[in-house]
Amino acid sequence: MKKNISILGSTGSIGKSVFEIIDKKKNFFNVYLLSANKNYNSIIKQIKKYNPNYFIITDRFVYKKIKQKFKKKKIIILNNFEKIRDYKKNNIVIAAIPGLAGLSPTISAIRFCKKILIANKESIICGWDLIKRAAIKNKTKIVPIDSEHFSIAKLLEHHKLKDIKKIYITASGGPFLNYTINQLKKIKPKDALKHPKWKMGKKISVDSSTLMNKILELIEAQKLFNIPNNKLDILIHPDSLVHAIIKLKNGLTNFIYHETTMIIPLANAIFEKNLDIKDFYKLKKKPNMKPIENLTFENINKTTFPIIKLKDRLNEHPSTSIIINASNEILVEQFLAKKIDFLSINKIIMTILNNRNYKKYAIRNPKNINQIKEIDEWARRLTLEKINNNLC
Repeated sequence: MKKNISILGSTGSIGKSVFEIIDKKKNFFNVYLLSANKNYNSIIKQIKKYNPNYFIITDRFVYKKIKQKFKKKKIIILNNFEKIRDYKKNNIVIAAIPGLAGLSPTISAIRFCKKILIANKESIICGWDLIKRAAIKNKTKIVPIDSEHFSIAKLLEHHKLKDIKKIYITASGGPFLNYTINQLKKIKPKDALKHPKWKMGKKISVDSSTLMNKILELIEAQKLFNIPNNKLDILIHPDSLVHAIIKLKNGLTNFIYHETTMIIPLANAIFEKNLDIKDFYKLKKKPNMKPIENLTFENINKTTFPIIKLKDRLNEHPSTSIIINASNEILVEQFLAKKIDFLSINKIIMTILNNRNYKKYAIRNPKNINQIKEIDEWARRLTLEKINNNLC
């Protein structure tokens, strides 16, 4: 019997990787629900190829165009998640809608599906308490599929937290690993998008170049696995083959090693057992894989990556992470639009955390999505004010 699979954020990089897996096991899956924002051409291709039961399109203009185009086709096209009536038919949901917009659909999916593969950083960072509460109530399994958190989860299957001395997540260092301050001052958006190892979207590529992605991943790890901040750290690993390392109190060190592709964590998360990765991904020949003894790891250069100093402030207040995330989203957007320079991303975030009203919002412990949005919107408004003041 085919399993119903749904992808929230089907036109993004995670969605494309999931489709690669589905294409190799067409008799195993029925594509039940897809969602996207406004990638018109990709939406059309996915409807024609996968014939989903539902397609949710959040951009109203694109929604109307697509609905008109497929008015004679047996597919239900909606513009929000609230109108879905038979969500219960899902076996697996991949939650990959970027930004805070992914939180509400993820919680809705938890209520009607027993297995959620989550790739949305912002949902975890801003709304983990809501996600966890819904998952416990509905007995839904949450599986992280970012390579780092998937690797930590696998390692923790064999070790208790009390036996762990340190958990490291790794960072490639992005395109600016060995840059000087003078070089960093000259960076353009196109430079930040040239990741040496991973093919990713624009926002995550910029986050990787500043190392903000690793700050966000530390927050995720704390929330997903209930790990204290002092047990977490980051190592630069340009090879991008080791994704998480656990250093045990007994002197042993374990790590997860796999090629730089999301197919591997995704396929393992979807199938769990009896998986032969060769069915989905052609592994590189052994000469291209570095021997274990030649892997390199480095400490982070705080001059090149000043944003790493945020690590000491992550647990300052209950909503500090919401404010950091919101401010960073605006700053990356403005950097890509060439409104601010590269180094301003870190500088302005630090300014936000030192604002006289910061504590008023950071000390809040939001109980619902509206309260999260209020904190998020304050941080976004203040960030835009700082940017506009600098431009004047």
